[in-house]
Amino acid sequence: MTSGSVTGKLLLLAWPVMLSHLLQTLYNLADAFWLGKLGRQALTAPTITMHVVFIGFALAMGLGAAGTTLVSQYTGAGRKDLAAGVAGQLLTLLTGIGLLLGIAGFLLTPHILRLLQTPPDAWSMTYDYMRWIWAGIPMLFAFTVYQGVSTGLGDTVGPMQVNLVSVILNVILDPILIFGLGPVPPMGVTGAAVATVFCRGIASVIGVARLFRGSRSLDIRLSHLRPDAPTVGRILKIGLPVGMGQMGTSMGFTVMIGIVNSFGSAVTAAFGVGNRIIHMAMVPAMGLSQANATAVGQNLGAGSEARAQGSVHSSMFLIGIILLPITVLMFFFGGDISRAFVDDPTVIALGRTMFRITTPSVFVFGFLQVILGSFQGSGHTMPVMVLNMSRLWLLRIPGAYLLALTAGMGTMGIWWAMFMSNTITAVTGWIWFRTGSWKRRGRHLVRDVMEAEVLQTSTDLD
Repeated sequence: MTSGSVTGKLLLLAWPVMLSHLLQTLYNLADAFWLGKLGRQALTAPTITMHVVFIGFALAMGLGAAGTTLVSQYTGAGRKDLAAGVAGQLLTLLTGIGLLLGIAGFLLTPHILRLLQTPPDAWSMTYDYMRWIWAGIPMLFAFTVYQGVSTGLGDTVGPMQVNLVSVILNVILDPILIFGLGPVPPMGVTGAAVATVFCRGIASVIGVARLFRGSRSLDIRLSHLRPDAPTVGRILKIGLPVGMGQMGTSMGFTVMIGIVNSFGSAVTAAFGVGNRIIHMAMVPAMGLSQANATAVGQNLGAGSEARAQGSVHSSMFLIGIILLPITVLMFFFGGDISRAFVDDPTVIALGRTMFRITTPSVFVFGFLQVILGSFQGSGHTMPVMVLNMSRLWLLRIPGAYLLALTAGMGTMGIWWAMFMSNTITAVTGWIWFRTGSWKRRGRHLVRDVMEAEVLQTSTDLD
């Protein structure tokens, strides 16, 4: 990413990330598609579980982002040995956290469902589904390490290939386990969860194996897996703000689910399907965000600040071109797309209104994703936390409560709160980016890289 056409390199790096995100989304979409055939109560299970489990997964995403930042900076500085140390520490750290979180979530599932006012007609299905998903969390964390480190190295094709294998397996297993086939009994909602956990386990095994022995693998040794306080400190310093911001966002979405649930399972189903479609629409923005983070990190590590700035401008130009036709289709045909997941007239009507109100803000929010990638790549992750937390806790949740419940607007109040929170956060993020604080933080992080190099050299000589 430190030479050649900036735009061309961004596209080469971004398209596998886009496809990877799309494939990950297909896990939930496949569940939603097949479970929708069982009725809207079955569709409630993955909707509630997705937001709850993502609270824990957000921490893995944040620390994985730190891995991308440090590995890209060390790669740009020509220090693959330091990048290997980051990869080893990240694997140890996230695997341990994933085990603890999976056990805690499994045991606390009934309390979580009561707290979220889960509709009685969907309680038992959601309980079974959520417990299985919690059991698979450690494997999801391990794959996040592989994905974050590979992206920092500039290899986004590898994670995409592993995701493709995993999703194909999931698409095949979902209908077999949900409805039964031959000697396999119908498992309903539980079958969808079992398929997801099994396929994510396959992905994590392949990913970790590639991390050690793949074509672009780092020279990771057993010594890299032993806890190293300075390296862990760097990972936490960069990753915790991202993780906290993502966790705050996930908790906010969980509270939003509580508000949505109070209007009944039809609204919950419309909200769940709508969010999945919006997430798919944001896949190009997420891909360019990660590509931009890698480009910014490597170029700052190589001392090329102007090229890092050019990467940001090119990423924003590309996302505008890509996202405009997608959001236009969502605006006019969002209700029809919802019908593919659940053929319920009430859910479809609610979804159509949701898309008409929220879609313009989705377009604007795509630019914010690119800006967040710039912050991440430079190691200036505090804005990521502040913007993500503010979007939900300062804007969306109070807005939804005031408009939907206090002002009596009902579901319209929820949709308008979504529009308002996306738009205001995107504008605020642009203003923050324009201050240039990300470049100043990048200079400091590059200096830290050089200091780490001197320290490592001195240790080797001793």
